[in-house]
Formats: sequence, C-alpha cells, structure tokens
Amino acid sequence: MSVAEHAPIPDQDDDSYGQVKLAFFYSPRSGQSRRAEGFLAQVLQGRRNHHTFKLVRVDIDKRPDLASRFRITRIPTLLVIADNSIRGRLTQPTGSRPIAELLAPWLR
Repeated sequence: MSVAEHAPIPDQDDDSYGQVKLAFFYSPRSGQSRRAEGFLAQVLQGRRNHHTFKLVRVDIDKRPDLASRFRITRIPTLLVIADNSIRGRLTQPTGSRPIAELLAPWLR
C-alpha cells in the first residue's frame, strides 16, 4: 500500500526539474527486485502517458547513501517524487496492481 509523505528533495539541478520522478531502489542480487521491475514495466507500458515519469534506478549496493537518505529499509522500494517532495512510497510490491494504484494519480 502506498503511503504519501512529504519530505524535501534537494539537488534538483538537472534538466528534468519539475518532471515527476519515479525512483526504483533495488539490488541486482534480489529476485524480488527483478520481479518488481517486470511489474513496473508492465504497468508503464500499458499507459499512453508513461513518459510522465523520469525513471531513476538506484542500486542500493552502489548508492547506500541514497538508500539511507530516503529511509529505504527494504527492497525493492518505489518512490514518486513530485514538486520537490515524496508523494508516494511502495515497499516490496507483489504485483502490478499495487504499482498501478501508486501511480494512478499521474497515469491515464
């Protein structure tokens, strides 16, 4: 289930500032991460405006600092970041439906 929370996200100096970001925290060693990535692809490909999101994949083995900063305690975790705030969080999705529900406010 998604939990909306509001935490400031600094360092938004790239060209995509203002675009909704979808951060996917994962480990390449995790089978659950690979399954969640497949579910995510299925949801995004089924929507005509899937380019609403800039997908940012974060390997927690390479970027433990980001995992700590965003309070990632389990993988995979999806964060929706819009307007410089975390607008949604989904930890360990078990199928396409929870991901679709998390992304519903932005997807058609």
